Amino acid sequence: MINTFHRSKVWFGLLLAAAFAAPGTAMGAGPAVSASLGFEFASGDYGTGTTTRSLYLPFTLTVAPTERLGFSLEVPYVYQSNSAVNTGVLLGSGGQMAGMRKQVAAMGGSMGGTSSGSGGGTMSSAAPDNYGRSASGVGDVTAKAGYVLVEEGELMPRIRPYLSVKFPTGDKDRALGTGSFDEGAAVEFFKQLGNWYSFAEVGYTFQGHSSVLPLKDYVSFNAGTGYAVTEKLLPMLIVKTSSAPISGSSQLLETRLKLKYLATTSTGIEAYAGKGWTRSSPDFTSGISITYDF
Repeated sequence: MINTFHRSKVWFGLLLAAAFAAPGTAMGAGPAVSASLGFEFASGDYGTGTTTRSLYLPFTLTVAPTERLGFSLEVPYVYQSNSAVNTGVLLGSGGQMAGMRKQVAAMGGSMGGTSSGSGGGTMSSAAPDNYGRSASGVGDVTAKAGYVLVEEGELMPRIRPYLSVKFPTGDKDRALGTGSFDEGAAVEFFKQLGNWYSFAEVGYTFQGHSSVLPLKDYVSFNAGTGYAVTEKLLPMLIVKTSSAPISGSSQLLETRLKLKYLATTSTGIEAYAGKGWTRSSPDFTSGISITYDF
């Protein structure tokens, strides 16, 4: 646990150092700031034989000091109908960061969202007295830093690596968090060709040691494509998958149909419906989020 804590401090230091290590882009009137509020629902038995319904309400603040560099902090409030599974794994942040500019927020490939993951019958970390009871409260908080290493060109996609740290702020005894620090690294690719928008993201998450869950490091991959039917409306088809995040669970696989709508020059709205295809994925998911650029 001590080694995990020190490793997390080093990783978080890298997040802060990114602002100084990366070559800056000239600032305009000041840093771009956006805030988003989401409402997400998931339902499934995850191989436990007990259906768990979960709500995940993340508030995300994103700050872009330059056109290339961006930071985000996600603070979620979670609810689940019982403690058969752990929300910290089930609905934790998927390493996807809100767009750093309005045009990215409107049509960008991987803005916001969650990774859907859970284990099988050994999933729950709840204390015996809390098993089967509903629970709600603050979940695990996630901080991220990303930098656009390569800007989008005529043939070249935009390439943005990022780092992330998840803090164990969720109550592990009520299965609202894993009780461990997680660190992650990923690379996003985004390309627009005419009215077509496509993205892909590959990442690796180092999960910390947990006294109540057999956590495993895992590889994740998300990809999607969409066609802008108008300047404001973009439907997308998204595939999300990862290796098993817990010993004994299956890999995760989910497909989503998402709609992005630019309501105003400063306000973007997203809505999605999803279907899981493996034992450890939710049976159904849905969600909506609103993002405002200040």
